[in-house]
Amino acid sequence: MKELAWEIGETYRAMRRYYDRRASALGVTTAQWRVMAWLGHTPGLKQVELAERLDVEPITAGRIIDRLEEAGLVVRKADPVDRRAWRVELTEKAGPIFARLTDLAEEMSDDAFADFDIEELEGMRAGLARMRDNIGRAEAAQRKSA
Repeated sequence: MKELAWEIGETYRAMRRYYDRRASALGVTTAQWRVMAWLGHTPGLKQVELAERLDVEPITAGRIIDRLEEAGLVVRKADPVDRRAWRVELTEKAGPIFARLTDLAEEMSDDAFADFDIEELEGMRAGLARMRDNIGRAEAAQRKSA
């Protein structure tokens, strides 16, 4: 089964490279489009939440946000509950870029999943969800025993 895990990782990398090349034409880096994607789908994330989702250190997320803020694509807003925290949202200026990034993702999906029927796609999706659940349980058990 380790070969399957390898294939999943290599497929992810291939998809990300393909998307990166197309997104770079919009003037955004991989890190920036990932931030914009998260904020487009989950507006108002705290910087620390965003860092967790990106799997980077909070300082790294802060630097990416700084650059996006300088470009006028995101804005930080004070958290109404926690004075130490900032929530991040896309600006109106980011709207067309986010829309184009979304279109690119749809086009990439069409290319990647061409020649698959709906049953195959649903089976893959269900299997990947089960894998994430299994990993989550294994991580929780490991944390508990540590």
